[in-house]
Amino acid sequence: MFNVESWQEIFETIRKNKLRTFLTAFSVFLGIFILVILMGFSNGIENGVTTQFESDATNKISIRTGITTKGYQGMNPGRNLQLRNGDYNNLNQKYQNNIEYKTATYSTWGGQVNYKTQQGSYRIEGANGDQQFIENQDMVSGRFLNEADLVQKNKVAIIGQQMKMDLFKEEDPIGKMIMLNNNVNFQVVGVYTDPGGSREESRLFIPLTTAQQVFNAGQDIRSIAYTVKMEENFDKAVATSAAMSAAIEQELRSRFTVAPEDRSAIYVSNTLEEAEKIYGLIDTIRMVFWFIGIGTIIAGIVGVSNIMLIIVKERTKEIGIRKALGALPSQITGMILQEAIFITAISGLIGLLAGVFVLEALSPLVETDFLRYPKADLGTSLTTLAILIIAGALAGYIPARRAANIKPIEALRDE
Repeated sequence: MFNVESWQEIFETIRKNKLRTFLTAFSVFLGIFILVILMGFSNGIENGVTTQFESDATNKISIRTGITTKGYQGMNPGRNLQLRNGDYNNLNQKYQNNIEYKTATYSTWGGQVNYKTQQGSYRIEGANGDQQFIENQDMVSGRFLNEADLVQKNKVAIIGQQMKMDLFKEEDPIGKMIMLNNNVNFQVVGVYTDPGGSREESRLFIPLTTAQQVFNAGQDIRSIAYTVKMEENFDKAVATSAAMSAAIEQELRSRFTVAPEDRSAIYVSNTLEEAEKIYGLIDTIRMVFWFIGIGTIIAGIVGVSNIMLIIVKERTKEIGIRKALGALPSQITGMILQEAIFITAISGLIGLLAGVFVLEALSPLVETDFLRYPKADLGTSLTTLAILIIAGALAGYIPARRAANIKPIEALRDE
């Protein structure tokens, strides 16, 4: 029940001890402020990492080969290992139960693309239709590659949004003809966007079979990519993906006779394992930030508790008189707790608002590869408010118990 006299007493006590109250409240303010800032930057780190993984599917396995650096089983170092269609088909058949999407690629760097008077140098990449989903690409207009394009070796091209802006400006590119490397015409049938940005959108995709024919690659491919079917349990999905990656690597090492420690000859990467490690690191960082923030708040709580003990000591005779006149221990406890919670809640709420304001001001200015848009989310704010209430109660509990246990006779003798 609201009691005007109780609040008058609280404000009178604060007015008489302005500096002491301010310093105590500031310690609580600083603790909450630091906690909110740390949690905001923790969210920013998570946003940055999530953005990095958005450029490709999180459950992606990438396979590439290179040049051997070690001799093995009578084979000399310096061999250039070449993946072929047969390797791709063999892996598809062996791991078909675990594969969600699949593609093989054959790419050329710095291919020249011409449209009327416009020209530019772009990466030309032969691929399968699933490339769109493995790269997390969305179609702006038209379509992506399909099975008919691969079977018929159609001369069709899908261009990135950046390429469209470079070569076509405001013109609709769908159905238009472009020339690759000054000798082969392709028809544009689609425009895509990629979460990786303009660099990823400066690529041109054509059917893999067409690329192998146009660039005289025969059965050669440059890389293979899969996405693994996701399990309901994330740890199980990671285990499945890791087992598949290890099996593929072992099979290719056996196929090409490569030393187990020759890491540059056979390269198999697994983004799901990488994601698990990085998200685990983020959780660790978040726990450390909470530890620091809570530690700072505890320092503030100790300060509030100390000032309340001093207040109880100064008001010992007053409390004794109140009890002699019939005040119940619960009323004395409530009086002290109310003051402690009020100081903690007000200073903490100001710290919370200040932290949110600072994060809102900094958020548009902070954008790096692994730190984007640091903000205090609703869950953090509600948790912080709960901490404020609990902190206030803890800060006032010991002084309140001491005040409630004061005996009127002893209090009246106190000097």
